[in-house]
Amino acid sequence: MYPWIDYGGRFSPLRAAVFAALFLPFLYTAVLFPLGWLGARPVTEAIHNMGFWTIRLIFIALAVTPMREILGWRRLIEVRRMVGVAACIYILIHFTMYIADEAWDLATVASEIVLRIYLTIGFAALLGLCTLAVTSTDGWVRRLGRRWQKLHYFIYLIAFLALIHFFIQSKADVWEPTWMAGLYLWLMGWRVLDRWTKHGQTMPLWRLTALGLAAGVLTAVGEAIYWWWLRGIPIMRVLDSNFATGLGARPSWIVLGAGLAAVLLAAARRVIPSPSPARNRASAARGA
Repeated sequence: MYPWIDYGGRFSPLRAAVFAALFLPFLYTAVLFPLGWLGARPVTEAIHNMGFWTIRLIFIALAVTPMREILGWRRLIEVRRMVGVAACIYILIHFTMYIADEAWDLATVASEIVLRIYLTIGFAALLGLCTLAVTSTDGWVRRLGRRWQKLHYFIYLIAFLALIHFFIQSKADVWEPTWMAGLYLWLMGWRVLDRWTKHGQTMPLWRLTALGLAAGVLTAVGEAIYWWWLRGIPIMRVLDSNFATGLGARPSWIVLGAGLAAVLLAAARRVIPSPSPARNRASAARGA
């Protein structure tokens, strides 16, 4: 089945738009590379770009389920598999470019993976993503039955490993890994709270608000502990930086903003009435 066709055999604008958008990061890097706009080390920068987008796509795939529930947009789940497979393709491009940068010396690549912990972690994430991508087809869903869901729960561990790899590789520039760690806390926290929500009911707004606040605060505390552990910078000094206006958007505020946006979207959905089933059927009939 073509990726822009839904399960009913109809053209899906949502699927088509997402499918086209998944090519953009690669095309962007492919265009900048020959133009010399990737800096003094273009190959290294291209490798990093593919790795960065792997992690971003993993997080986008993880965000599909919460956004489906918050927005009440059930069809959003149709693109989750597509995004997850794209993340696998990007990590394979990332890894292939790394091998090419090592002059295709597989012995050196293997030794680096064994000796460098961040490469070991990244390679484990690669193997995990490939496993999930291969078993993402309808055929494998039927073969594995209930075991399929259990297997694909490993995406949470894979996302965590990718995040650790991102942190170590980024060295001192951990602004993006830090706020992504905060979003990871939010995404995992939402899943825990969703299990406490009765089937058929929506998550209370107060619970969603508390989750956003907790994720933002934990991001700030985690950042402070990280810099204290790595450089010995006093924890209170890093915490105070979250209230300094000249340091740009701090990771904790990005996480708080994302949490607030989720609350506002959930509140708007409850204020704006959803179309009735009869109206949906009438609209479909007119569209046909």
